[in-house]
Formats: sequence, C-alpha cells, structure tokens
Amino acid sequence: MRKLLIVVMLVAGCAARGDFETAPAGLDGGTPEAIFVGTTRAEGDAGFGFERSEVASFLRYDVSIPPEREAGKVNWPPKTRKPDARKDFLLLHWQRFGSAGEFRSALRGALQRRGQTDVVVYVHGFNNTMAEGVYRVAQMHHDLAVPGVAVHFAWPSRGSALGYVYDRDSVMASRSGLVALIDEVEGAGAQSIVLVAHSMGAFLSMEALRQEALKGGPKALARIKGVVLIAPDLDLDVFRAQARDIGKLPEPFVIFGSSRDRILNISATISGTGTRLGNIDGVKEIADLNVIYLDTAAYTTGTGHLNLGENPALLQLFGGLVGIADAFTADARARVGLLPGLVLTVRNATEIVLAPVGAIAEGQ
Repeated sequence: MRKLLIVVMLVAGCAARGDFETAPAGLDGGTPEAIFVGTTRAEGDAGFGFERSEVASFLRYDVSIPPEREAGKVNWPPKTRKPDARKDFLLLHWQRFGSAGEFRSALRGALQRRGQTDVVVYVHGFNNTMAEGVYRVAQMHHDLAVPGVAVHFAWPSRGSALGYVYDRDSVMASRSGLVALIDEVEGAGAQSIVLVAHSMGAFLSMEALRQEALKGGPKALARIKGVVLIAPDLDLDVFRAQARDIGKLPEPFVIFGSSRDRILNISATISGTGTRLGNIDGVKEIADLNVIYLDTAAYTTGTGHLNLGENPALLQLFGGLVGIADAFTADARARVGLLPGLVLTVRNATEIVLAPVGAIAEGQ
C-alpha cells in the first residue's frame, strides 16, 4: 500500500518543473509583475534551494506574464525553442537586498508609487522550488487582479514529491521567519495585510498566527485584515487546536476546499487520518468557528489542489482578492446568484457550495 501511495503521489504531482529563465535583452511582449520575497531558503551555487537558513534573505523578482496563455496557467519556456515573452513566463530582473532595512525601503517605495497601503503575503505549499513559488504567486496575483503589492514567503520546501516529511519539518522551522516577514511588511507602511496560503503553507500560516497570538495577545493580529487558505493540507484536529490558541480569528477567514482534491486525499491516507481541512465533506466539525468554507469541487481543475489559482472561472469570480469579504456578508449569503454565473448554495452559516449555474440547471 505504501509503495502504491508513493507512485500515485508521484503521478499526481508530476507537473512540468522549471527554473528561472531570464528574458533576453530587448525581448518584450509580457506584462511585468513585481514580487517581493522573504525566504528562509539557504543560498547555494545554484541559487536558493531547499536547505534551511537561520538568517532570512530578502529579494525582489520582476516576472514577465505572457499574454498568450490560458488564465491559471504557468507556462515554462520549452527547451526546443527560444524564449517567447508572448507565451512564456520569464524573469526580467531580480535583486537581493543587503538588509531587512533595504527591503522595507523598497517595499515602502512600491506602496507609495501605487498610492496603496494593501499588501498580500502569499505562502506556497508542499513540493515547490523557489522559481515555482515565485512564478505561481506572480500568476495568481496577476490573474486575480489583486490591487495590493505582492509579497511572497518562500520557505525551504524540498521541491520533491518524496519530501513530505522534510517539508513538514521545514514548516515548523519557518514559523518565526513568516512572522518576521509580516513585521517587515508592516514596517514598510502596509496598513492592510491579507495572508494567502496554499496547501502545507496553510499549516505554516496557522502556526505563525498562533505564535503571534500567544506572544502578543489578541491585538497582535490586528494588522491581519484577512486570511485565505487554499486547499489547506492541515489536520482537522490540529486546525481546531490552533484556532483555539489564536482566539479571535482574523476576519474574513476564508477557506477554499474540495472533496475532489486528489492530493489531499492521498495526504490524508499517508497521515493516517480520514480528512484534511481542505477536503472535508461538510463543515459540522468547524461550524462553531468564525470561518467561511467555500466548496470548489464543481470547479475542479487537474488534481483539484489549486482550483482558485488554476480555474479560469473562479479566477474571474474572485478577482480583486483583497476585497473578497464584500461578497460574503451576512445579508449577501442569503441570496442566490450573488455573483454572475454562480449559484451559492448555503448549507449553514459557515459553508458555501460553489457551482456553475449550468450545473445546477442540469441537476448536478
């Protein structure tokens, strides 16, 4: 059984891998997206790999988003031709800041130039390389048309389907690193910080919030104006314990899950538990918490592990992620057809089932 699970996990996670490809001089055609990065990955000869560092590094990556692609897709340049800015994700420029102070200053400048005080901090999930995390953040930030500045916390994932235990240990070692990055973001002048975490990154984010709450009390999380967990690879009992320690959860607190998430179904089996937070069937066990659970099973794309980031329909529906709470007020939840092309089936105060209008009409 263990060998079978490993084989299935390899197949499920065998999407094309890639590394940064620098755009040749004079090549244009894409849309630049700036990603500020704090990382606890150690820097080696080949860049920032999977080894852990006790000292954080701060960087900025300018990524070119190609116009000729389907929303939700990250297109890596194939080896069979020259890079094409119209079709491929490419690296325009990157820099490493000499200190946390330089990072704060650069981020402050970016906020001032845009006339904004919103920052979205993205935390990647299991089995990611540095390039994959940065490119995915650039893709989601661009496709969701998020108005805030994008900041990415790159924790030292092994970047391997067989590195599950290593990644879990890296999460535990990275809690203070994420808290420190949020401190830097606030120090740069951000007044509204939204935390968006995917997969195992949700575990890390909850641990960081718990650490802040236990150390600084309820007011410590006042700067967090929203939390979005996407396909959280997080044990249900652990999540409840974290939420209990945190006390009052940041609002809004939104969870995108799916019972059709194949990766989480495998994770649940390997972990010896029936479910993870991201693939629960019904919200009875978390109904006492002040969270909104969005069931995206009807919009499953691929493995179903990143429906929000990869499904064009959901990307269109939830464009402008910073203002996501506006669509789910108490009054709005009682209405059907709140968003164009979408039916909201409300089972209780916590769960909202998302489904295309066509699917409802056909009785699916």
